[in-house]
Amino acid sequence: MISSSLRLARTSLLALTLAAGALAPALAQDAAAPAAEAPAAEAAAPVSPDTVVATVGGENITEADLGFAAEDLTAELQQMPPDQRKAFLLRVLIDMKVMAKAGQDAGMADTPLFQQRLAYLEDRALRRAYFADAIAKSVTEEAVRAEYDKFVAEFEPSEEIRASHILVASEDEAKAVKAELDGGADFATIAKEKSIDPGAANGGDLGFFGKGMMVAPFEEAAYALTEVGQVSEPVQSQFGWHVIRLEEKRQSEAPAFEQVAGQLQQQLLMSTFDETVARLMEGVEIEIPDAELKAAVDAQTETEAAAGEPAQP
Repeated sequence: MISSSLRLARTSLLALTLAAGALAPALAQDAAAPAAEAPAAEAAAPVSPDTVVATVGGENITEADLGFAAEDLTAELQQMPPDQRKAFLLRVLIDMKVMAKAGQDAGMADTPLFQQRLAYLEDRALRRAYFADAIAKSVTEEAVRAEYDKFVAEFEPSEEIRASHILVASEDEAKAVKAELDGGADFATIAKEKSIDPGAANGGDLGFFGKGMMVAPFEEAAYALTEVGQVSEPVQSQFGWHVIRLEEKRQSEAPAFEQVAGQLQQQLLMSTFDETVARLMEGVEIEIPDAELKAAVDAQTETEAAAGEPAQP
């Protein structure tokens, strides 16, 4: 868990460069193909990064500035309606301009602390730019589709079953339900009448599921059924007492590309990031004077390596 958290934290800021979803629309085109029959809306004209959206004290605020602000304020933007985000970003930038001017007039730009902060911000901006150009651009739709093809080739089918159940509060009720079913009562009708499960309205049908998706007692009883239409004896779980009927069996299939494209894109982005950083680290000497801090950094690096991830100081 530590290694995964560290890895995610190290890539989270970089991933903001993909916040605009440059690849996502392309990945979604296949899923949206049927919509092509409808009249196509006119594509919005591309906006130049140099387009001026406001002028503050003679200084321009551009569309590019809005994009930079969006990278820093992703969490805040997610909490507001889309139609309010641009105005929010512009207000932030206006405040930034007037306060920056006040700080400049007060001589704050000449302090050693400000110069250190400026150097940090320059490094961060260059890191993002390098990530966007050297890493993110390589995560194309073609690259993601290649990962999908590999995923499909390595996919191992497993047994899935579709089952229905009737859930009641007590064992006696479950035994009474089983007796009715053994006497020829319709399973779906009894489920609608007596099951306390929220899915009772559709006859208790749970759809297909694989092993590990249901609570253990229920799963064991369901998978013990061998013939379609077979009904189990009452079985208890933390939810109550179940009577289960096997509806169908099948072998699982690899999910469609559209279902896993986003996950594959993120995995490819992170693996490319790992490989790039590992290559850049080759031959770089790193010194950490504080022995305790060095030990902590080394421990995190070893944890990542043990988890099968590239070692990254």
